[in-house]
Amino acid sequence: MLDHLTLKVHDINRSIDFYTKALRPLGYVVKAHHEPTLGFGVDDGTEHSDFYISPADRDDGAAPSPVTHIAFLAPSRQAVHDFHDAALAAGGRDNGAPGPRDYHPGYYSAFVLDPDGNNVEAVVDWAHTR
Repeated sequence: MLDHLTLKVHDINRSIDFYTKALRPLGYVVKAHHEPTLGFGVDDGTEHSDFYISPADRDDGAAPSPVTHIAFLAPSRQAVHDFHDAALAAGGRDNGAPGPRDYHPGYYSAFVLDPDGNNVEAVVDWAHTR
């Protein structure tokens, strides 16, 4: 189980705008403020964030991390569609329209590429409900 994930981005302000809009349909809000890093999490009344974005610029000269795939759990198929629409409207690029996937029965998701080319997915996985 993941506790949190930090994604390095090239333009922190552009990414804050993108993820704030794209994740809203999934119930995510900005929760942790470690400027310039921000943490997002489900609006559940706790302080816990499980997804962070942070500038890729580094003082040690190391290269930023490569493209990443992130899958966010969606509460419904409609939320998958809403995520896809919101992410495209926020400047994302389509990487797989909402629909069933062949991974296993019940897997329904959508994919977008964020402003840095990271592959972001929203998924309802009825085969593995909690």
